[in-house]
Amino acid sequence: MSCGHAVDQGSLTAWCRSLMDQGYFKLCCPADVNGEKCGAQWSYPEVRRCAVLSNEEQHQFEQKLALLAARLYCDFKECPRCKSLVERKELSTVRVLCTICTSTLGAGYEFCWQCLQSWKGTGTPPDHCANVGCQDPNLEVLASCATKDLPGSEILACPSIRACPTCGLLIEHKEKCKYVMCSRCHVEFCFACLELAQACQATRAGAWFKCCAKPLAPRQTHIPVWSRTGGGYGGDEVNTGHRVQSHIPPLREVRMREAEQTCMII
Repeated sequence: MSCGHAVDQGSLTAWCRSLMDQGYFKLCCPADVNGEKCGAQWSYPEVRRCAVLSNEEQHQFEQKLALLAARLYCDFKECPRCKSLVERKELSTVRVLCTICTSTLGAGYEFCWQCLQSWKGTGTPPDHCANVGCQDPNLEVLASCATKDLPGSEILACPSIRACPTCGLLIEHKEKCKYVMCSRCHVEFCFACLELAQACQATRAGAWFKCCAKPLAPRQTHIPVWSRTGGGYGGDEVNTGHRVQSHIPPLREVRMREAEQTCMII
């Protein structure tokens, strides 16, 4: 492989399938080098060539890699009427216009991003429409999850599930440390006070892992919306006020280039 490690065709195919089954679309070398993983990223064309994938396997790999990348880079849902995939233009409201249905019907067709039913109600509310039972099921999880004492710290009765303060992904605490790295937006935050890790550490120098300068954050009653067009990896602009300064190109440009290199379909 390009990283210098050798692997036979069958093992390479099986390893890449296992990565995709776990939700990863970046195909990395698992070789052990002096007790550490190599971790070098292989491009899809390299994997396709070295694994000698059949036409059927190529189709399966490309379809799955593209879908996994799209789930990370795009926030889309099916229109309840035409079943086409729709991405929200305005992240501050759950009222969404389907342009395909609007063109077909000759009149505006809107649906609720949350309950996925035809829109009922007026205005542009941020969290529900007038359909019966329209509510975010993730909020129920946050409200009813069990509490736990964070290992190795003085933090007691912390909710065991939190929504990432940057992208809103629900994360269950299973680590020993109170700092958690979100698998979707790759931002590290404190599970107790919900501050970004860097900010939390700065307010309590020398006691990062045992306690927080701020009190334990209560159960969340709002799930942040992730703006994927922010300033870069870990620098996405979010509606919680968390923002990390970045000088790299816009997030969408960076991630589209990465997706093209990782999930090239030829």
